[in-house]
Amino acid sequence: MKRIWTIIGVADVARSFKWYQSLLGIPESAPAHDHWGQILDADGTVLLCLHEWGAHDHPSLASADRAQPGNGLLLFFRVDDFAMALPRAQALGRLEEEPHLNPSTGTMEFSLRDPDGYYVHISAL
Repeated sequence: MKRIWTIIGVADVARSFKWYQSLLGIPESAPAHDHWGQILDADGTVLLCLHEWGAHDHPSLASADRAQPGNGLLLFFRVDDFAMALPRAQALGRLEEEPHLNPSTGTMEFSLRDPDGYYVHISAL
């Protein structure tokens, strides 16, 4: 088995950590560090990594000023609790795309933006 760890640059790891936990219905906890945190599924699978902008010498995570956060990236989560994910998302802010049936996949979907402007797409399994 191989897995990918998607890492995004964020302004405030603790704030983003709480936001993603709320969106995904994950029990609230604190990130491992002020500059780094991993959003984990119940089975320990890494869903998303959050890295403070400029915290280390990673060229692509040096500064949000060098490129618009999320340009060329879609954070796409398939969830098994879509009906509960929608009100959680609505409590976090305005939806970019209202819930709709995707005719290509036959699944319900909606989209919103996270605190750093990343486009987040939620789809039913």
